[in-house]
Amino acid sequence: MVAQTTAPIRTAPPLAKSQPRVMNIQNVSKQYNKQNWGLRDFTLEIGPGVLGLLGPNGAGKSTLMRILATITKATSGTVTWNGADIARSPNQLRAVLGYLPQDFGVYPNLTAVEFLQYMAAIKGLDAKTAKRRIEELLQVVNLVEAAKRPLGSYSGGMKQRVGIAQALLNDPQLLIVDEPTVGLDPEERVRFRNLLSDLSGERIVILSTHIVSDVEAAATHIALINKGQLLRQAAPEELLKELENKVWEWKVSSDELLALKQKYIVSGTIRRSDGVQVRVVHADKPNTNANNVSPNLEDAYLYIIGGGA
Repeated sequence: MVAQTTAPIRTAPPLAKSQPRVMNIQNVSKQYNKQNWGLRDFTLEIGPGVLGLLGPNGAGKSTLMRILATITKATSGTVTWNGADIARSPNQLRAVLGYLPQDFGVYPNLTAVEFLQYMAAIKGLDAKTAKRRIEELLQVVNLVEAAKRPLGSYSGGMKQRVGIAQALLNDPQLLIVDEPTVGLDPEERVRFRNLLSDLSGERIVILSTHIVSDVEAAATHIALINKGQLLRQAAPEELLKELENKVWEWKVSSDELLALKQKYIVSGTIRRSDGVQVRVVHADKPNTNANNVSPNLEDAYLYIIGGGA
């Protein structure tokens, strides 16, 4: 395996000024068969910054990402990019799109440089532009020293960094990353989240994940999705404000814990010698011994996904 470096990730080259970037998702549904819906009447407007699309596995996140990336078409509804319908004019979006799918794969016998040259050719970059862009991006994702090693020898985190580099080759105005930190170690996860934050600027970055800490670290806006439907759209600060005076902690015995989980939304437990410290999200004080504590995004996520809102 290739040794991982710990040098800080450099900020990506800035985008040139251009028209405002807006993606509008209007009443989008995706039906696979009579019983199976990937999305139902999903509506959302997205502007520059990092949008955290947060929801459990199977919520419809990847279905939405594939529609936005013009890989699949919606059953009904429309998605527009700066006013143009992406189903009717997909090439207008594809020219400015960067996409890192959940199941991103590499050619193990190619080096990072060879793989990025191949991807640049697919994206239609001329040789001079491709060479300059690859050199810039290898610096951005901190892979200069490993650039001429076979990708098969890379760690999972390094492959993900190659993935983000290929997504940025055409200097995209819209960057979509689907479950990018699954399987990464904590250090790589932090590095990747910092990179996404650095990359946003005037871009629209859509981060699709079920990992709350990824969204908490990188997102300027959050959309919560479950069972193919949009449950809530807000800035992180708004979600936290809504949960003020609704998060409680107190100690219970191990025997009480199961019954408590069946009755309330339990967002955390810590086992101690004198019992279990529980964290519960509930509108009213759930126990006479409960003390009110400050909410976090994990609390907000569980509260909304669990139907508490």
